[in-house]
Amino acid sequence: MQNEITLEKVEKYFNLTETALVEVKEKIIPGMETDAHEIIEMVTNYISDAHHFEEKEDLINAFAALNYAHGWLDSGVRLGIFDVHDDKLFTVK
Repeated sequence: MQNEITLEKVEKYFNLTETALVEVKEKIIPGMETDAHEIIEMVTNYISDAHHFEEKEDLINAFAALNYAHGWLDSGVRLGIFDVHDDKLFTVK
């Protein structure tokens, strides 16, 4: 059991979340642009926060911010705001 947040784990989740963000930006459902842009802004802010925490060597809060960011992306996918189907990046139906 791994119960430690390492730099490697944080970097893995930066990669996952930033990759997912790029994908959703290209897959906004027509008519959902306002909601999509709000989600994208929140995700971008949380990723920025995660970078800030990582620079301060606060890996716990960096990891938490990344999880919030990815949660926003998954919510947008589940609500039908983004048309993505990659079950390795998102919680898809």
